[in-house]
Amino acid sequence: MRPLLPAIGLCMLVGCAPQAKPTETPSATAESSYNASYESPGGMWMPKQMASHADTLRRLGLELEPSELADPLSPTLASIVSLGGCSASFVSPEGLVITNHHCVSGSLQYNSTPEENLVEAGYLARTRAEEKWNGPTSRVYVTQAFTDVSERILSGLDQIADDRARFDEIESREKALVAACEKDRPHLRCSVKGYFRGAEYYLIEQLEIRDVRLVYAPPKMVGFYGGDHDNWMWPRHAGDFSFYRAYVGPDGKPADHAAENVPYRPAHHLRLATTPLEKGDLVMVAGYPGTTNRYRTADEVRDTVESLYPYQIEMLEAYLGMLREVSELNEKTALKASTWIFGFENALKNRRGMLDGLVKGGLAEDKAALERELRAWIDAEPARQAEYGQVFDQMRALHDERNQTRDRDRAFNGLGFSQLLGTARLIVRMAEERPKPDSERDPTYQARNWSRHEAGMTRLSHTYDEHIDRGAMALTLRRALAKPEQNRDWLALVFAGKPVTEAGIAALVEHLYGGTKLADEAVRLELFRTATTESLAKNDDPLIALALALRPFEKALEENEKRLDGAFSVLEPRYIAALRAYSDGELAPDANGTLRITYGTVRGYQPTPDAPMYEPFTKLSGVAAKHTGTDPFNAPERVLAAIRAGHTGSYAAASLGEVPVDFLSDVDTTGGNSGSATLNGRGELVGLLFDGNYESMASDWLFIPALTRGIHLDIRYALWMLDAVENADHLLREMGVEPSIEPAPAAMSAR
Repeated sequence: MRPLLPAIGLCMLVGCAPQAKPTETPSATAESSYNASYESPGGMWMPKQMASHADTLRRLGLELEPSELADPLSPTLASIVSLGGCSASFVSPEGLVITNHHCVSGSLQYNSTPEENLVEAGYLARTRAEEKWNGPTSRVYVTQAFTDVSERILSGLDQIADDRARFDEIESREKALVAACEKDRPHLRCSVKGYFRGAEYYLIEQLEIRDVRLVYAPPKMVGFYGGDHDNWMWPRHAGDFSFYRAYVGPDGKPADHAAENVPYRPAHHLRLATTPLEKGDLVMVAGYPGTTNRYRTADEVRDTVESLYPYQIEMLEAYLGMLREVSELNEKTALKASTWIFGFENALKNRRGMLDGLVKGGLAEDKAALERELRAWIDAEPARQAEYGQVFDQMRALHDERNQTRDRDRAFNGLGFSQLLGTARLIVRMAEERPKPDSERDPTYQARNWSRHEAGMTRLSHTYDEHIDRGAMALTLRRALAKPEQNRDWLALVFAGKPVTEAGIAALVEHLYGGTKLADEAVRLELFRTATTESLAKNDDPLIALALALRPFEKALEENEKRLDGAFSVLEPRYIAALRAYSDGELAPDANGTLRITYGTVRGYQPTPDAPMYEPFTKLSGVAAKHTGTDPFNAPERVLAAIRAGHTGSYAAASLGEVPVDFLSDVDTTGGNSGSATLNGRGELVGLLFDGNYESMASDWLFIPALTRGIHLDIRYALWMLDAVENADHLLREMGVEPSIEPAPAAMSAR
């Protein structure tokens, strides 16, 4: 008989479907008792997996048909969209999209000037004509279909002996599937995504909307109230919400930005909740979580703890110092650096929390213990030994090979912080790939991506700052120079035969940026479109010359990674097969940026055994109580005036006696879930997922039911802001909400 610990541990590790429950409808009392005792097992589930959760969801209060959660084209899931890094959802028949405030920071920066700083002040478009374009790279992706293509990708791979040839075959099959999917359908964006470490593959079709405009973002001191001090912490009082609108051509099909474009009319949109959300209620989060690591081996966890996270923490600290330093130079640089600073601060706190959880929290050892149990189970039978016995050692050998050059490779990859050098490298690579037949090009440089690359080069005119780019280049070179000699051999290529010294860095940076013309949009676009390898060799731009010099080294790294990936492609599915054979139930795949559903209940938590229990809701009065008048607790006067006025309209919670701001639940989420719709049992919008708690940061590696909490904006706070503070009646009515508050005169004058 299998020991109890491994089965529990495996579910904590990756998320397991709950055991089947009786299907009879429980009484209200029984349901309340069930919810109080229920503890989320975690799991970010594919829609097709939701059928196995039907009984549990009904017990928790699901009123939808469970099939509504299994079909990506159902009214509920068809309303959920991706922004290509954040999640969002349609909330009106006129293409209005709600997401997090921090997910629109790029749009705010794109449309800001030192004279009109939208990053700080926020923005409200009172008419459609005032809605501001987000720029050429902004997208809304609407998932249309999932097709299982596992057999078409995996068939016969184990018969290919050469690792690199195996990688090439997988890539070729993926490109063929994507090409067939997109043929004669220019409005679609297709992709092949691997699940369970390459044990399964799905072809995903998405409508790609290319004209996205900013409708509303609250001031920074509403959307990011509490700043980095409160980030990843509870209690929170952040109004982390904003609105976009998706536009299409007059024919209703996706089109590039144009004045004649019209709002997109989605097939479905979410309805706002009409039933108050309370403690213990079922909530479901639907969105596009980015990456989790729950199927990593114990060896991989150890590498992360001992090497990767310490390196990333030190790196982020260094680049944050540089960004803060150049921010002092002028307002324009400070404005462009602000988005970078926010992202780096968030990542730094995340990595510190991850490391704390894995080391001090003992989660790394928990994962190692689980793997020891799995290995013992494999060793217990000769048939299992024959099937799975060598897979761990074989994967370890590949990781050891990769680790031989990891310090050198990380230092080299630091060059990616320079936007202009990145542009030069793109131009060089495009000249290399363009002469090939499209089917033979690297997927990133196929014709389907050319317009995307051009859009990025156009957007650079709004985001590039020479002080930031120079600072990033100089810092990268200084950091590399401090490494042992064997980890900085590539620096000789950067210095082009000149002495590789600290004193020479300033002169080199001046040479590169003083002589380049790539800051000129017309120049870089022309080179991208027409340059050949031969013409670039004659080009006197120093950044182009540097990109050409680096290309052989870069290519060698790429070739080695492809060979290693080809080797892993037959080992990792065997590892997953062992886990599945060992498991008692269906497993949730790691997050990979595709549509997922997770669920739990509204509940607080106890951060340590001797700490008081955190309640699951914060209130409007807490915003005023935290206000100090200085950053990061400097609430706008019009918000404070509205709070003082005491008008709560229809947005107060009876159980709280006032308007809720944020709430907690035990759902399973990660980066990329930002902006995800939080739904009640009716499939109505009750909030937006925007963060997690510090104690559960390592849940990307191991889900911890007692501590893992998602932090959500309560939709009632967003509606109160639009009603009592912004007088944005047009947006409320568009979402089906009748305004219920007369704006306070002080709030109106403060606006």
